[in-house]
Amino acid sequence: MVHSKLPNIGVSIFSVMSQLANEHNAINLSQGFPDFQVSGKLIDLVSKYMRDGHNQYAPMQGVMKLREVIAEKTGALYSHKVDPEKEITITSGATQALFTAISAFVNEDDEVIVFEPAYDSYVPVIKLNGGRPVYVQLKPPYYEIDWSEVQKLITARTKMIIINTPHNPTGSIFTAHDLEKLEKITNGSNILVLSDEVYEHILFDGYEHQSVARFPKLAEKSIIISSFGKTFHATGWKMGYCIAPENLTHEFRKIHQFVVYAANTPVQYAIAEFLEDEKNYKQLNAFYQEKRDTFVNLMKGSKFKVRPSQGTYFQLLDYSGITDEKDTDFAERLTKEIGVASIPVSVFYHEKIDHKVLRFCFAKSNETLEAAAEKLHKL
Repeated sequence: MVHSKLPNIGVSIFSVMSQLANEHNAINLSQGFPDFQVSGKLIDLVSKYMRDGHNQYAPMQGVMKLREVIAEKTGALYSHKVDPEKEITITSGATQALFTAISAFVNEDDEVIVFEPAYDSYVPVIKLNGGRPVYVQLKPPYYEIDWSEVQKLITARTKMIIINTPHNPTGSIFTAHDLEKLEKITNGSNILVLSDEVYEHILFDGYEHQSVARFPKLAEKSIIISSFGKTFHATGWKMGYCIAPENLTHEFRKIHQFVVYAANTPVQYAIAEFLEDEKNYKQLNAFYQEKRDTFVNLMKGSKFKVRPSQGTYFQLLDYSGITDEKDTDFAERLTKEIGVASIPVSVFYHEKIDHKVLRFCFAKSNETLEAAAEKLHKL
């Protein structure tokens, strides 16, 4: 008999809804991946580095050229100096980096503060390492944080606080005020901050990304995770990175080397060259704001209510004016009967709290968004 380490964990909701979409030939706005092409220039660069012979193991820490370009970008965007040799590690995607970071620092009975609704990979890894998640609910409809509540939950066992900005699944963002509050709460403590910033280049309406790197006292105790897959429309490449102070990076790499050892070599070289042109990531805000605005405008006149999205490529739609069904049931019916797949937001809460909202991915061609909106207007 097998004793499961995660007895209550099944297949992820993303896999479930994508499979359901495939079975019913539905438009898939559930799982967060684009349906348009990666830059031809970037693909050509990958091919170039493959042909040039860069097809063996990269250094465990990552190709130095890529780490240097990330350091330059971080300094330019956030006025934070990073040592590419000792403070940056290239990973096989952000999820691997998150797994590695939590595994490196969370021990038996450590407490980790998690904001809900929460991306689904955080809590299982905390539990795998014997830690205990401590939940704080973001306050709808803007999904804001009550920092006084956070302060009350901190104990002598608090090892880490996990933040995610821009936030998946809600599309909310942390403000400078939020980071100042976090800095004050953790000041003088040994609490680490794990900052999931995979959508750092996708913010709307003139907002700037508030990375923990902007705040010196936070940066001293923070592990920053980011993703090239989100930035370059290449989620299937599974390429990400971790920025952390030298002492934290040292521990991170101990685990990293035994999880994947090293990330894809030719892709690292290609991204390093592609990143040298800052337009390749700075134009992302405007690109995805056009997608968001298109989807929101297409949904005008429907029975759905649009919830604010300040970043990411996700839009929440409130369906309380349509039905009282559980969001999981409605999402399933929407896929089977209407032909549009989404993600029910209750699955991002440990107690399955249902605010009657679904998450839709708008990282799609305008034709896909138009077709989906036409179907959703039928309700």
